[in-house]
Order: sequence, then C-alpha cells, then structure tokens
Amino acid sequence: MSSNIQVRGQPLPRVLARNHHMTHLLVCSVSTKRHHREINAISRNRSPSLDSVPTRTDKRQFLRGDGNGKFGRFGGKFVPETLMSRLMELEEEFNFVMSDHEFQEELTTSLRDYVGRETPLYFAERLTEHYKNIVPTIEGGPEIYLKREDLSHCGSHKINNALAQAMISRRLGCSRVVAATGSGQHGVATAAACAKLSLECTVFMGATDIEKQSFNVRSMKLLGAQVKSVEGTFKDASSEAIRNWVENLYTTYYLSGTVVGPHPCPIIVREFQSVIGKETRRQAIQLWGGKPDVLVACVGSGSNALGLFHEFVGDKDVRLVGIEAAGLGLDSGKHSATLAVGDVGVYHGSMSYLLQDDQGQILKPHSVGVGLEYPGVGPEISFMKETGRAEFYTATDEEAIQACMRLSRLEGIIPALEASHALAFLDKLVPTLRDGAKVVVNCSGRGDKDLDTLIQRGMPSSFC
Repeated sequence: MSSNIQVRGQPLPRVLARNHHMTHLLVCSVSTKRHHREINAISRNRSPSLDSVPTRTDKRQFLRGDGNGKFGRFGGKFVPETLMSRLMELEEEFNFVMSDHEFQEELTTSLRDYVGRETPLYFAERLTEHYKNIVPTIEGGPEIYLKREDLSHCGSHKINNALAQAMISRRLGCSRVVAATGSGQHGVATAAACAKLSLECTVFMGATDIEKQSFNVRSMKLLGAQVKSVEGTFKDASSEAIRNWVENLYTTYYLSGTVVGPHPCPIIVREFQSVIGKETRRQAIQLWGGKPDVLVACVGSGSNALGLFHEFVGDKDVRLVGIEAAGLGLDSGKHSATLAVGDVGVYHGSMSYLLQDDQGQILKPHSVGVGLEYPGVGPEISFMKETGRAEFYTATDEEAIQACMRLSRLEGIIPALEASHALAFLDKLVPTLRDGAKVVVNCSGRGDKDLDTLIQRGMPSSFC
C-alpha cells in the first residue's frame, strides 16, 4: 500500500511499515478531528479537585481486557501473520507461568533477594512540611509518601518486569534477548537480568539518548550487554529492536519494558509491575490502617503508572493521577504530552493515543526526562483516559527540574527526572486536598543518571 493514512470509520488494514526504519510491523495511525484536541486543551487546564473522583466502567475490563488484549477500542494485535504464532506462544506461556508454582516461587525469591523487594513506602516528612509552610490555607495538610522504586536493584522499577520476562525467555528456549531503552533504566535492568540468567543481551538505544545517558550506557556494557546505537530517540530504538526480533523470531526474545506494543506485551509488563501497587496497598494498611487517597505517577508510555495504579482501579475512592511531560510547553511542539493533545492511532502494533500530525505521521516527542520521550501511551492507559478512571495532567521540563532539586535538598533523595514530573505536580495538587489526605507518589527511579543533564540545564552552582 502506498499510504499509511487511514480513513476514519474504516477497518484498519495490516500494512508494512514505511517509516522509522521498521519492516514487517504496522506503523500506521488514525487522525481524529481537530476539535478533539481543543476539548483536550480545555480539560487539561482544569484545576484538580478532591471532590471529583472519576467514575469508570466494569473493573473486569481493567484486569485482563477482553481476553484479546483490547481495552475498549484500544490495544489489539496489528501485526503481520508471521508474528501471530509467536505472540500466541508468548501469551500461552505467560498465562501458564502466572499460575505455575515453580515459576512464581523463583520469581518471588529473586524479587526479594536480588531486586530488594519490598521497597519502602516512605513518609516524606520535610516535603510534607514544605507544603504546609508555603500554602497558607493548609492547617494540618495532606501527608506525602514516596513509593521508593529508586531503591530497587539497578535503580528503578524496570527490574521487576525485566527479570520476570528474562525468566520467560529462558523457558521459551531463547538464548538471546533484545530490548530498547530511552533513559537507559530498562536497558540496565535487562542487561542485569540477562547476566543473572546467562542470556545474550542486545540493547538498542537512540544516539541522542546515548549521549545524554552515558552513565547507564557504561553500566549496560559492564553487565555484558551489547549496546547498539540507532539514529533518533527511544521510538526509533524500539522500532529497530522489534525489527531485529522479527528477523530472529525463534532464537531471540523481545523484552518490552513498556506497556505498549501488540498483545500480550502490554499486559505482561503491567502484570509484572503490579507488585508496586500490591505492596503499596499492604503498606498503607500497616502505616495508617487504610488506603491512599491519591496516587501520583509520571506517564511516558505508562509502565510505572500502571504498576502503581492497577491494584486500585476497583477502589472508586482512590484517585489515580498521571503526569505527562509538557516539555517546553504544550504550545511549543516540544513535549511528550500524548494524552493532553494526542489523537487515536495505531503504532508499534496496537491502538492507543499517539502524538501525530493531521496526516497521521508520528511526531517527535521531547522531555528533559528521556524515559518519557515516546509518542504514545499504552492501551490500558488510553482506556483509563477515555473512561475517566484516571486523571492526567502535565509538568514542564523546568517544573520537573525544580521538583528534583527540592526533593534532593529536603529529603536527601535524588529522583530521576522522569519521576520528578510526578513530584512537580504536588505544587498544584496539594492545595486542593483535605487535611490528613494520604498522597503516594511513585518515585520510579533514582536520578544519579541525570546529574549531567541538570548541570547542563543550568543547575545553580550552589546545587553542584
């Protein structure tokens, strides 16, 4: 076919990719009417309100979709026939290991002894006091807790999923693993898991990201991974990793670190990251005898957000708040705010919200948090937006940098710039909350990887 533009209302064909250096995988998108963007622009500017806990549809749709990886109209398998059998085999193995005692016992032991779970639910006392002092209307104020995924082995939540999928790769008889990474956190986690399980590891990474995240690149190489540079950023690295997987289907396992891609990839990642929310529920009961009132997480493609949110989708009294990267501003064109201004389309094998132009061409995302630079979100996150179960707002590069510095100085914790977007939104969220409300922010990664970026962006000498 000569075009990847799809007429609205017609069924989506399976077509070969023509862009982003991909072959054998669908990369088409559906443009929606411009007025949808105008509505999104209005809704994203509304102030958050504690009184407006969103309603949602049947909880069962959030648990496993419709059985075919669809959440409402989102998700699915938009792939060529050559991939279908391998994806079905992967889904069958995944379903088996989820109830296999031997696999679960090995995973639980590894998460405890190797990853260092469970991670603390930490009361950020000085950050809580900070907001009491700067918001004159607050008396007791809300209490802010951090889910400390930054304390996991390799420094982020990514190891939860990487380790589990590497175990599946071994069970499927694949001796080689390929992955794509943006900030390098998933790359490091995958390299570590492969080293532990004696698997060959190749990580694709955008050339610009390699330059920004040299610390993680060196770590991957030290762990034995081959790091291959791809012209572009994370989206381009993802395309190249998937193409490499397609060319070596029966010897190579594609280890996705995000909740995007064809079914069952998003559900697999979500399921192995859901340990974050399960621990949070248990820890909240231990700490204050109840549930959190508000959960906050940054949103790139959605793995850390779903990891925290999924456990609580059935709790209507718990707000789920996702924060996208507004970059240099939503009007600048340099951002990664897919849910704020994006439209629905198909990319990397599934339907979701995407950053695309009026002709359906994928736009280049931007964020100071490199791990948020992806032009789409996962199907389940898209479904949460469409049904209103979760709220989504944005934070700019500058707001994220300031939030990173604030937490570093107040709590002695240097968060990743990705997680700093979630922390930045506390400036707007806290004044709207009742006294005593319990807020949990997912501190999804540590920020030592970002020190060079902070200095380059003009971090004051007093912070250096």
